[in-house]
Amino acid sequence: MSKSTAGRDIAPAEGRLGVLLVGLGAVSTTVIAGVESVRRGLSLPIGSITQMNTIRLGKRTEARAPLVRDFVPLVGLDEIVFGAWDPIPDDAYQSARSCGVLKPEDLEPIADFMKSIKPMSAAFDKAYVKKLDGTNVKTGKTKMDLAEQLREDIRRFKAENGCDRLVMVWAASTEIFLTRQPVHETVESLERGMRENDQGIAPSMLYAYAALQEGVPFANGAPNLTVDIPAMLELARQKEMPIGGKDFKTGQTLMKTILAPGLKARMLGLNGWFSTNILGNRDGEVLDDPESFKTKEESKLGVLEYILQPKMYPELYGDMYHKVRINYYPPRGDNKEGWDNIDIFGWMGYPMQIKIDFLCRDSILAAPIVLDLALFMDLAQRAGMHGVQEWLSFYFKSPQTPPGLYPEHDIFIQHTKLKNTLRWMMGEEQITHLGNEYYDE
Repeated sequence: MSKSTAGRDIAPAEGRLGVLLVGLGAVSTTVIAGVESVRRGLSLPIGSITQMNTIRLGKRTEARAPLVRDFVPLVGLDEIVFGAWDPIPDDAYQSARSCGVLKPEDLEPIADFMKSIKPMSAAFDKAYVKKLDGTNVKTGKTKMDLAEQLREDIRRFKAENGCDRLVMVWAASTEIFLTRQPVHETVESLERGMRENDQGIAPSMLYAYAALQEGVPFANGAPNLTVDIPAMLELARQKEMPIGGKDFKTGQTLMKTILAPGLKARMLGLNGWFSTNILGNRDGEVLDDPESFKTKEESKLGVLEYILQPKMYPELYGDMYHKVRINYYPPRGDNKEGWDNIDIFGWMGYPMQIKIDFLCRDSILAAPIVLDLALFMDLAQRAGMHGVQEWLSFYFKSPQTPPGLYPEHDIFIQHTKLKNTLRWMMGEEQITHLGNEYYDE
C-alpha cells in the first residue's frame, strides 16, 4: 500500500455509540426508522456515503476501491443507540405517524422499536421558535440551570444505555435570526450570559454547551448561530471536541451546489436565479415566521456568491439577482417542491434559461446526512481532530469555517475534500486526478 503519511492515530470504533438528536420530528424519526430498517434487512441506506460509497485508493490501474465503511474505522449500525429531546411528548412512532414522511407499510414492521424511543424534556423557549409549542419542556430559573439539566440527561442516557461514546446532532427547527454579540465572545461571557438569561443565548446554544462540556461532538443541522461563535470555538478547543455546521444541505440548495459549479466551469454568465419552495411539515410552519425565515434565507443566499465569485468574474456574475422564497403550504407535508428559474447567458451575450422543478422529500434527503455526520463526528473525535470539521462541509448549506476563511460551497470540491481527508487520516496518498503517471515513459 502506497503511503504518503503515517496517517492519524485513530482509536478503535469499539462499543456502543449514542446518537443524541435534538428534535424528534420528521428528520429524526426518519433517520431512526431508516437505520432500524437497514439493521433488520428491510431497506438499503441509500444516500449515505458512509454506508454505500466507495473510495478510490492509489492509481486507477490498482483497482482499489473499498467501501468507505470498510476503509475507515466507523461504528457499525448495530452499535448505534438513539436518544432525543423534543417539546412534544410523542414517542418516535407517534411522531413519525404525525409527520407523515414514512408510509405505514414501512413504519409498522419497526413499530415496536420506534415506540421504545421517547423524547427527553426539551430546553425550549417559544421566543426563539414562535410557531411551535409543547408540554414536554424543562423549567429552570436560568439558562445555566437548563444547560445543567441537559448535561444530566447526557450522563444518564450514556449510563442507562451502556454507551462508550456519544455524538449530538441538532435536527430541530430553525430559530430566529441572531447575530454575533458580546455575550458570544468567550466561554466566560457565555456562561455569565447563561446565568443572567441573556436573550442572545438561544436554546440551541444550551445543547451545544452541554454537549461540549460532557465531551460530546456537536453537529448543527439548522442555520442557527449555535456553535459558530468564538465562545463555542474556544470551548471546543478546551474540551478537544469536534464541531460543525450549519444547516443540512438537502433540496433546492443541493441542486444549486450541483448546477452552479457547472455553469462556472463553462464560464457561462448568470443574470438571475429565482427560487421558491412550498412545504407543509413542521419546518415549513416554523419558517412561516419572518424571524426564522431570515435565519434560513441567510443560509441559502450565500451559496451562489461563494461558488460564482462575482468579484473575480464581474462580467459573468457581477450583476446577478438572487431571490429565495419559502412558502408554508400544509397539504404538501414533507414533500417539498422547489422551483428554480435561472436566466443565463453565453457566447456574445445571448440569453438562455434553465428551469428546475424538484419534487423532493426533505427528510428522506436529510436522514442519511444525519447518519453520516454522526459516524464521521465520532471518527473525528477518535482521531483527535477537534474544533471546526470543515471537511464535512459536503453536508451543510452554510459550512462553518475557522475565522477569516471563506466557506467552500462547490459540492464536487467538498466531496473531494471529504474523501482526501479520509485518505489522509488513513495514511493513503491524496488523489489529485493529475494522471501524468499513466503517461510517463
